[in-house]
Amino acid sequence: MAHRDTAPYAPQEPQVVRDLVQSLERHKGKGKKGAGGFSVKKHTFPLPNGRSVDSWKMNEWDYKKENLPTYARGLFTYKTRDGNDEIAVRGYDKFFNHGEVRKTEWRNVENYTKGPYELSVKENGCIIFISGLDDGTLLVCSKHSTGARGDVELSHAVAGERWAEKHLASVGRTKEDLAKKLRELNVTLVAELCDDSFEEHVLAYTPDQAGLYVHGLNLNLPDFATYPGHLVDKFADEWGMKKVMYVMEDDIKNVKSFLDKVAETGNYDGRDTEGFVIRCQARENEGAPWVDWFFKYKFEEPYLMYRQWRECTKAMIAGKPPRYKKHPQITKEYLDFARKRFTQEPGLSKAYNMNHGIIKMRDDFLKARGTTGAEIIQSELSNGAVQTKDVANSIVLVPIATIGCGKTTLALALVKLFGWGHFQNDNVTVKKGRPQFFADSISSLLTTNPVVVADRNNHQKRERDQLINDVSRSVTDARFVALHYVHDRSNYDDIRKATRERVLARGDNHQTIQAGSKGQDEILEIMEGFMHRFQPLDPTDAPDDQFDLVIDIDPTVSSRENLEVIISKMYETYPALFKGTEMPNDTDLDDAIDWAMNDYRPDIKMDLSRNNRNQNQNKRQNNNYAAQEPKAKKQPRMEYFSVRLNAQRINSILEAMFDEQDSNTAKFYRYLKQSRRIQSEFHVTLMHRASAADNQAYWNKLMHLHEAVSQTADPASKSWDPELGKCRVKLERIVWDHRVMCFVVRLDGSATVQVQNEGGSGTEELQFVSSNATAHVTVGTADQNIKPKESNDLLQRWLESGTQGSGIEELAVKGNVVLEGSVRGVLGRM
Repeated sequence: MAHRDTAPYAPQEPQVVRDLVQSLERHKGKGKKGAGGFSVKKHTFPLPNGRSVDSWKMNEWDYKKENLPTYARGLFTYKTRDGNDEIAVRGYDKFFNHGEVRKTEWRNVENYTKGPYELSVKENGCIIFISGLDDGTLLVCSKHSTGARGDVELSHAVAGERWAEKHLASVGRTKEDLAKKLRELNVTLVAELCDDSFEEHVLAYTPDQAGLYVHGLNLNLPDFATYPGHLVDKFADEWGMKKVMYVMEDDIKNVKSFLDKVAETGNYDGRDTEGFVIRCQARENEGAPWVDWFFKYKFEEPYLMYRQWRECTKAMIAGKPPRYKKHPQITKEYLDFARKRFTQEPGLSKAYNMNHGIIKMRDDFLKARGTTGAEIIQSELSNGAVQTKDVANSIVLVPIATIGCGKTTLALALVKLFGWGHFQNDNVTVKKGRPQFFADSISSLLTTNPVVVADRNNHQKRERDQLINDVSRSVTDARFVALHYVHDRSNYDDIRKATRERVLARGDNHQTIQAGSKGQDEILEIMEGFMHRFQPLDPTDAPDDQFDLVIDIDPTVSSRENLEVIISKMYETYPALFKGTEMPNDTDLDDAIDWAMNDYRPDIKMDLSRNNRNQNQNKRQNNNYAAQEPKAKKQPRMEYFSVRLNAQRINSILEAMFDEQDSNTAKFYRYLKQSRRIQSEFHVTLMHRASAADNQAYWNKLMHLHEAVSQTADPASKSWDPELGKCRVKLERIVWDHRVMCFVVRLDGSATVQVQNEGGSGTEELQFVSSNATAHVTVGTADQNIKPKESNDLLQRWLESGTQGSGIEELAVKGNVVLEGSVRGVLGRM
């Protein structure tokens, strides 16, 4: 490896690359189990020029094995025009958390690494690889895909290429220029795609912050070699791309000191983070050559305990009961201490809530107790407390899903692979107390199984709360893992398509919906009801804050793909669970999914339909109880009517308005945006059920309109919230204080509604108006404990007192900004 101040270079050797490809081919899909074997997946992607590239991917758990042909995560090869195998794209080597493998144990890091050490916080985006091919074209990929049509990662690669074009144009260069340069250097450019208009992550990016953040230039070789950070920055500048932020340290002791200090708050440069990636050089032993090497430093105990104290304290200040399962005794002591301090020092709680005095409160508590955080953790371990990495039993997998997501297929595949426990809600055979019976069955299975899948939809918070509380009473050390099938409302059409295709294709081979025996309209209505009632997981609020781990799953992709995601996340979080277990290869995963989908047959079938309440009940093997069909659920009642607005238009208007304001005026808006407290959906409330008695005639007309439209809706696209009409919404001004922000608006719209009067039935023009004192659109609130309805209180104070000395601010919306809104009814949760 060349000196760190010079760019490393090495050409590809055709025979070395050919050996690599042949080794990967030999292990394709059929790797041996055990320490020496590994399994490889190969996917071939066509290129626009008629050629193709091959993506190679190993299972996450194989990267800990020795003597792999390469450790690259993100590897593409192709045939050059002269017939040689060549590496087209080369990602980073798989890197591990400190202490996760022997090489990352801190004493080995101190003994066998050298600086300079580059410490970077991972940008909140998706990884993009860019390289140049031998015909002069630019290849842009996500981790394992070129974005070929039909691939699930299509948008990532395409979005990455579009951003590359923008960056290059800003410096007067082309994709061909970049392709030529990357090929000349024999490197892959590694960047993070950060663009909220494409895909949102935890950290918000304003339009001027969006783009490709370059954080690596890797040599296209089997063994890992990469550019130092300052040369990566130089390359990013030259090609018009964005740079990542990192900290440089020369001494490993300073690295440890820096990490420990940041971990005290879990916050660096104004953003929460779970740790850093450290880039340096390492060697296997004294006298061995130095090579480029990365490792992670994820914050663990006692820092996770400190974070728990912080969140519990904020909950206490907000008047909510603090919820915590870890470190119960010491956390209770800390909260008692904090409560007394808040009583003694007025104003301290307000400062704490604004992130001032958090560390001092913690340090004062530890000093008063005469101990340190490390000593508390050591004492807990001595008394039998278990760290997450040592957990090997009492784990409950909790799907959060709707019908057709594939939750039972995945549960059965996991049972097939690992022999874990599995209980289906549809197998509950009692007439009363079904939820308790379900939880008791899970608890019972935990006595003989390290992991149990609690197989029901759990799509509402009350279901999750019931399951967690009831199981925890029986199994005090139970840990809950959410299998969260992400239902983004903007993606509902794709989710509908994927789930409906699955349900209708499998016919009667399902316990709840027998699509082969029922009419399609009835099936779709049942499924639509579940989707409407779906409550997404919120890890910041009860009961979802009780999950030990959340695994986000895409309901639109194959169960085979999601199976690998689940196993990888479980393997990473609970390594002790898999100790002594032979991890499956690709063929094992394929076979498990095939068995779950084709060989398994449900032996109890439930009927949720409205027409089949007296269906003959099937008997379950070794079970003397007959399946009791639940009563058909009624359509949920109407909660309120609203005018729904285009979220993208609202966000664009907000950004344009505050972009031209000074920093003090824009401060609250920027806070809402950075902390993701701006609402994902915007609407004007016309009338809420709670206020129906104040204007019963208006409520009845809205209800009649909803019923009439619902009855005439196309059954194939039937939903709970059909459009009732259009309404023009004029944005007049923005009003806010330190808690809530909203638009003041004016409505202009109507619909024809059927009415009953003394002369019989007739029609009447229904004007859409808001029953609120001031029609408005809530933009966002400063905290999850502040409800959007506070906009009413804010606007009442604004009307009475104006902005002078009231702590209220306002901005007029320039021009005649009118949006077309969609009037819809919003049903309550069942």
